[in-house]
Amino acid sequence: MSEPIEQGVIDLAVRVFGLARAGETEELAAYVDAGVPADLTNEKGDTLLILAAYHGHADTVSALLARGADHSRANDRGQTALAAAVFKQSTDTVQALLAAGADPDGGQPSARATAQFFELPAMTALLDA
Repeated sequence: MSEPIEQGVIDLAVRVFGLARAGETEELAAYVDAGVPADLTNEKGDTLLILAAYHGHADTVSALLARGADHSRANDRGQTALAAAVFKQSTDTVQALLAAGADPDGGQPSARATAQFFELPAMTALLDA
């Protein structure tokens, strides 16, 4: 039987996920540097990286990658940070993830499949470069 999670821990998690969504890079990086896991995951399997990528925060994505965030980790629906960035057509974020080695064919649907399905030729070109 697991112990109940303390309210302070829940509050911290809510805070850092909000920072990832908002692109508050410096504050989020400070939390990760202080011990918050770079691959912290919410109830849907979204990591801080996936949320930052989905909201188009390339600097936050880069900071998380530099702190060991796993670009290949998928959420509970099989989506990766790269697929999220492609869906939102965030060129800088896609480039940061590709530079870190993110696989355009990873996840379900993959970033490449996302670009094709939503007819995003600029994103397809980035993935194929």
